Amino acid sequence: MTIKTFTFNPFQENTYLVFDETNEAVIIDAGCLQTAEKQALSRFIEDNKLTLKRVLNTHLHLDHQFGNKFLFDTYGIAPEACVEDEFLLENVVAQARSYGFPVTEEAQPLGAYITENQELTFGNSSLKAIHAPGHSPGSMVLYSEKDGVMFAGDVLFQGSIGRTDLPKGDYASLILAITKKLLVLPDSTVVYCGHGPSTTIGYEKKNNPYL
Repeated sequence: MTIKTFTFNPFQENTYLVFDETNEAVIIDAGCLQTAEKQALSRFIEDNKLTLKRVLNTHLHLDHQFGNKFLFDTYGIAPEACVEDEFLLENVVAQARSYGFPVTEEAQPLGAYITENQELTFGNSSLKAIHAPGHSPGSMVLYSEKDGVMFAGDVLFQGSIGRTDLPKGDYASLILAITKKLLVLPDSTVVYCGHGPSTTIGYEKKNNPYL
C-alpha cells in the first residue's frame, strides 16, 4: 500500500491518496478547495496512471469534504461516509461563508454509507471501518491490519485528540472509542491524522496527555 499525503485548504487538512500494485486507488478526506489543489490531486492520479475506485470520508466536516463534488464531477464517483454524519452536508455554502471560504456549490450527496466493521476494498487492499464517534457522530477510522496503518480523521492526533465542541460532538464517546477500539491495536500501527504529522498507537499510549 502506497500513501500519498496532500495538505489542503486553510485548515491544513490532510487528504490521503492510497493505492497498491494494481494501481487502483482510493481518496480519503478530499479537502481540496482551491483550483490549484484540485489540479494537484488529479495530476498525481493521471501522472501515476491510477484508477480511482472510491472516495471515502472519515467524517463530513467542511474541511474534509470540500473536494467531493470536484471528484464526482471529474471521475463520477460519489463519496462514502457514515449516515450519522450526513446532516453535515446541509447548507454547506452557508457554513463555508461563515468561515470566509469561497464555496458556491452545495455538498455532493453520498453515494453509499460506511458501516461499522465494513471492509472497503480496492485492488488487492482493504480498509476496515471502525466507528469512533465523539468528534462527530459518524466519525470512522479506516484500518488496514495487513499494512499496519490507520486513517484516523480527527479522532486522534499526535499528542492530542479531536475537539468535541462542534455539533453533536461528545467527549465521553470520543475517549471511549479511542481507548476501547484504537489503543488495543498493535503499538506499531501508524496513525495518519486528519491534520498534522502521523504518529503511532504505541507513542500515543505513552505520551498523549488526554488518554
